[in-house]
Amino acid sequence: MFQINKIYYGWWKNIDKSIFFLIMVLFSLGLFFSLVSTSLVASDNLNTNSYYFFLRHLFYTLLGFFFIIFFSSLNQKNFYRVSNALFLICFIFLALVPIIGVEVKGSKRWLDILFLPRFQPIEVLKPFIIIMMASILSSEKNKNIYYKYLLSFVLIAPIIFLLITQPDIGQTFLVLLTWLSLIFISGINLIVFFLFFGLIFLLLLYLIFFIPKFSYILIRLKSFFDPTSGNNYQSEKASEAIINGGFFGKGIGEGVLKNRVPEAHTDYIVSVISEEFGAVVIIILMIIFLFFIYQVFKKLYFEKNNKAKLILVGSASIILFQALIHLGVNIRLLPTTGMTLPFLSYGGSSIVGTAILSGIILNLTKRKI
Repeated sequence: MFQINKIYYGWWKNIDKSIFFLIMVLFSLGLFFSLVSTSLVASDNLNTNSYYFFLRHLFYTLLGFFFIIFFSSLNQKNFYRVSNALFLICFIFLALVPIIGVEVKGSKRWLDILFLPRFQPIEVLKPFIIIMMASILSSEKNKNIYYKYLLSFVLIAPIIFLLITQPDIGQTFLVLLTWLSLIFISGINLIVFFLFFGLIFLLLLYLIFFIPKFSYILIRLKSFFDPTSGNNYQSEKASEAIINGGFFGKGIGEGVLKNRVPEAHTDYIVSVISEEFGAVVIIILMIIFLFFIYQVFKKLYFEKNNKAKLILVGSASIILFQALIHLGVNIRLLPTTGMTLPFLSYGGSSIVGTAILSGIILNLTKRKI
């Protein structure tokens, strides 16, 4: 018992308290909004315990807390060993999706294994993709930076291919955006950087316009640019919810979006919150997110290890990009992508993936002994 207390004290003494507090605040807000936004959905649609979704959200949050403690308490050597092993395991799970995956609404993105019901591998794989990319880009074995860029792209190429076949353009775009942010930070020539960006953009356009499997994305784009074309029911209802909520909201339980739009508590949680609590709460949430990212980036000034710097930048960037994409979809600045909001959206895989990212950030920002 004394040894456990000593380990706990050492962990608590060294972690960054401000970052840890912000993580706990965001996860707690996710639980609160899950409670008020999903109880009626469960009782109406599932004819079951009205706290069904909340209890599942609570379970995954507690599981996520375990991952936060686990990853933030590892020493550097074990941290990278565990991360490398989990990258391989999660990649195998992702590769199994086309073979034994569960198809929902035309997309096959989930595995339904006995101990992992409705598990989305990419959500848990993303933190380890960042670590592997950072390891390649910061490697001292090869001084040729363009060779490192090539190796990092070779690393993500099969992941991108597997995501495209699901299809999941949203996660594909997020992984590519994170990769571009890491190679940008690593000091790439701007001409080469924009060349990379342009090639990726052209590839995505080719997939959307010429590959029949991705015709649904073209439909979403058309409905985004031309609201009168139809096929934009979810976006319209989300926009209406934000408008109806106004600045201070309609009140707890008074919103109707959660009953009108399937999976509103995942893909449109910002609209659900805005309708019941008002735009002021969304503004506060975005300030908390930005302050969290600021606290992480502030630690970069004191970090001398390039690998740790890149991992911190990648981890913070992927959280920020995902939050901005989710917000952009909800306010109709972006087409529908099916992207969850980190920390707040309901979804086991998303919560666990965000918790792992949080543990990684806490590990690399803790005080060095």
